[in-house]
Amino acid sequence: IPMAMVEPISRYVERFCVLDYFSQISPDLFYTINSLYFESPSFYFMRAKENMTARYSLRVRSYGDDPVPPFYIETKEKIADFSKKRRGKVPIANWSDVFLNPSKITEFDYTQDPHIMHFLHLTEIHNASPIILTQYRRKAYLSTIDDYARVTFDRSLRYRPETNYDANPNYGMTSYDHPDTFGHEGANVILELKCERKIPMWIVDLIRHFELVRMGFSKFEGSMVECYRPHIAESFQFDRIKAY
Repeated sequence: IPMAMVEPISRYVERFCVLDYFSQISPDLFYTINSLYFESPSFYFMRAKENMTARYSLRVRSYGDDPVPPFYIETKEKIADFSKKRRGKVPIANWSDVFLNPSKITEFDYTQDPHIMHFLHLTEIHNASPIILTQYRRKAYLSTIDDYARVTFDRSLRYRPETNYDANPNYGMTSYDHPDTFGHEGANVILELKCERKIPMWIVDLIRHFELVRMGFSKFEGSMVECYRPHIAESFQFDRIKAY
């Protein structure tokens, strides 16, 4: 959506939702999210996204322009229209020791976290390692009347090719939130409406009121195509991302 739609949609959403904690404590209501994505040498996870029945993302997530512990090791699986996330918590600054120097870790026992172990299992069987660091700023709302419903606005999308275990976003980042990325003139914000299987009526009304049209967009795919073209564009034909 265009940035100009963020404020009117926010006013509508505030009838049913409140800002999440991190938006509440941010001066401009947007907070920074960093994701270091992993990929296999054969681009297995990019290729899997062409199969719309099951898609995976492996990432290390952190927050802020100067990330501090904890870091989060996440596996996100999307089957059809439903997503499942596994999230393991790493409470130390040297989070990369989980991958590179596990014997050095004495502060916590990562082997007792099934989500971290699942991530490590996938990196092992696919020989996956870091490939790209992404960053964006998010404004998020949580429903006060549903078991779970969430509205997020993501803007200021950036990336950096990253094949080392470096999640520091303070250098080498490139913006890619231009219309060509989204394929629509004036669009530079990602609006996500998230809920359980039953869609709340206020979300249905929101879609109708603002004449919203559903589109698919992956920050991982979008940044990869932008960063590694023309190789990626020649290798993949996405129906959700404009190829160059």
